[in-house]
Amino acid sequence: MKISKKDARTWFEFYAELPEDEEVGARHQEIIFATFAQIEAAIDCQNDKLMSHITGLKTLEKRTFFVGPDNKFPNGCRSCLLGTGLSAIRKTNKCNLECQFCYNYGQLDDIPPVGEGMWEIGGTKFYEKDLDLLLAIHKKPTGISYVYLEPFMEIDKYLPVVKKFSDAGIHQHMYTNGTLASEGTLRALGQAGLNEIRFNLGASSCSDKVIRNIGIAKEFIERVGVETPMTPEFFAEFLTKKQDILATGLDFINSAELHLNENNIGNYYGENLYIARQGYISPIWSRELTLKFMKIADDEKWDVAVHDCSNYTKFARGLNLGNTQGMWFGSSNYACEFARFPCEMFLPILRDDNFRFLCEEELPDGYRLGDLVL
Repeated sequence: MKISKKDARTWFEFYAELPEDEEVGARHQEIIFATFAQIEAAIDCQNDKLMSHITGLKTLEKRTFFVGPDNKFPNGCRSCLLGTGLSAIRKTNKCNLECQFCYNYGQLDDIPPVGEGMWEIGGTKFYEKDLDLLLAIHKKPTGISYVYLEPFMEIDKYLPVVKKFSDAGIHQHMYTNGTLASEGTLRALGQAGLNEIRFNLGASSCSDKVIRNIGIAKEFIERVGVETPMTPEFFAEFLTKKQDILATGLDFINSAELHLNENNIGNYYGENLYIARQGYISPIWSRELTLKFMKIADDEKWDVAVHDCSNYTKFARGLNLGNTQGMWFGSSNYACEFARFPCEMFLPILRDDNFRFLCEEELPDGYRLGDLVL
């Protein structure tokens, strides 16, 4: 069904007014899915054109896209996309910043603690003394990552655990906003055996302090990079400080396509959004800016791997995880993060006169206004 933009707008205005507990029937779902497909097809067409202008564009076994030196593509991402997946280790339930793109926006004071002296690995709680048992029983993953939320809030607690997994020969990477890091703590992490650290440079608006910490980290940790959701603010701030950032000697930049959940979507009310494969919802400018960013990097021959960590990449990640876990053919954890599609959030793009569907048809009988009831 190649629904027209006019019909899609009319129907979505109707869906936006429905009570939250109102269920829609199968034909209404067809209209919703047809609209999502029309928006996504137009976005894909625009992004394909941008990609066609990036001369040095590469793929990682068709699972994601990047530019720059192959040997600087982060091994943590290789583990995620080619290995046994992204094995997350959780400890700290607090953060010193609150970013509007954060998936925990508005809930940072209510994040459940992992537990005193405990670590969450694979959904199970462990004491540090249990890690030998874990390593003796489970097959080692190709990589693990420290997430949730800002590890430098209590970084000293991480050092013996990093050392334990380093001794076991497991690749480890850590996420941080970088504002609390210091030469001493970065040196300690390197000595403990951390392989890779990723700075969310957008969280601090590309602050000079964090840029300095990126350079310091490069002295002690093998691989150092930036991983930030791509936003218009980050795009502009990075280019303003481009020379200083590149001068740190960082290895990679993971430009994440910003995807929205129930916590942060309100911060982007009024933006043009799309939904990828009925899964992640994102502002259309996020990947568009990433591709423009990659073209700049490619044209200027930055000695950095710039990775298009898009919704397509997240889809590939989920498929790889399902495969490595021995699940059924086609199994994936990629899914929409909303209990109900937020139809009202797609009204801005449907009302945007500058946004056009690629191909439109009249609605068939039974799907027109007046034909359908809930």
